[in-house]
Amino acid sequence: MPIDHDIKDLNLAPAGRLRIDWAEREMPVLRLIRERFAAEKPLKGVRLSACLHITTETANLARTLQAGGAEVVLTASNPLSTQDDVAAALVSYYEIPVFAIKGEDNETYYKHIHAALDHRPHITMDDGADLVSTLHKERTDLIGNVVGGTEETTTGVIRLRAMARQGVLRYPIIAVNDALTKHLFDNRYGTGQSTMDGVIRATNILIAGKTVVVAGYGWCSRGIAMRAKGLGANVIITEVDPLKALEAVMDGYRVMPMREAAPQGDIFITSTGDINVIDRQHFEVMKDGAILANSGHFNVEINIPALEDMAVGPPRRVRPFVDEYTLPDGRRLYLLAEGRLVNLAAAEGHPSAVMDMSFANQALCAAYILRNADRLERTVYTVPEEIDREIARLKLQAMGVEIDVLTPEQERYLASWEEGT
Repeated sequence: MPIDHDIKDLNLAPAGRLRIDWAEREMPVLRLIRERFAAEKPLKGVRLSACLHITTETANLARTLQAGGAEVVLTASNPLSTQDDVAAALVSYYEIPVFAIKGEDNETYYKHIHAALDHRPHITMDDGADLVSTLHKERTDLIGNVVGGTEETTTGVIRLRAMARQGVLRYPIIAVNDALTKHLFDNRYGTGQSTMDGVIRATNILIAGKTVVVAGYGWCSRGIAMRAKGLGANVIITEVDPLKALEAVMDGYRVMPMREAAPQGDIFITSTGDINVIDRQHFEVMKDGAILANSGHFNVEINIPALEDMAVGPPRRVRPFVDEYTLPDGRRLYLLAEGRLVNLAAAEGHPSAVMDMSFANQALCAAYILRNADRLERTVYTVPEEIDREIARLKLQAMGVEIDVLTPEQERYLASWEEGT
């Protein structure tokens, strides 16, 4: 019997399967967990609805959850992040229902989220908290089924912590984003590489010699700045947090307000999680030819309505994922990927090797939620340290890296206070 789904084209499945297999080569930690899950079935009988970017890496996470006994349904966490061939392969070869089409409109996006919620999940897995917020606002009748959930990204954790503070979060969530094996690696190395990959694929411009303005200096922005600098760019950082700004200065970057950076930048990349980071006042003074890209979760960091209001007529699509806005004085500004995640819309998202750790956290946290459901409260939890360390250990093992082990003498010394100078 055909499984329920809504994707672009099932005929894309063979190509998607090849890419899923290729990604798995770089995901040894998740592969080890899949083998363990297949033997132990820690998720047996669990209905799991996941709102994630539908990529080759997500496919391997879904296969791992399925191996653990879960009944998995997937929907996209961004209208432009779906890889249609991967969605087709998941439906055709792995019998996992997928509701996601790259380029879907907002109405279809939320129709797909509701389709995933129709699964009546015991566990939710989110990237940006759209699934959780829709469940809390429109599908409250289903909340009684839910044991707990996980959240993948910074923006989603911010939203969920706001819900917890206001006392409206109705089941426990583990903030996978806050795991050290997630944000120190996925956010920094994954976002850094994939964002610059997206900018380059969309534009085919030379980065060396350009002035790249990076908004924010959190872990994602640090990665972007690092990779832009490595490609030969002159990097400017804008910040609102004095500690992060100070760190950026000490790391060798120029730091200034966006209003001062706006006339200097050739490429602007936002990754802050906030709204209107690049605004009308900044568009007014930008160079002719300035390129605007976003790597934050939602398409609100660049004030697109203001840009549209300032432009003469509608934008012109000059390349896939590149829209040209002409201002009254003749200057042209170029918006990439409609202001959505440039690394997923114009490229393929994070490399598999780094998503290996992020999705290992997702899988192990889902099992942890089930084991500890009776003692978890309605709040946002960090990933347990033992899970973080286990993933780091497995990753090092897969990379062939060995580390030292404390001797009994060293352990006693670290646990004592008597010895001094």
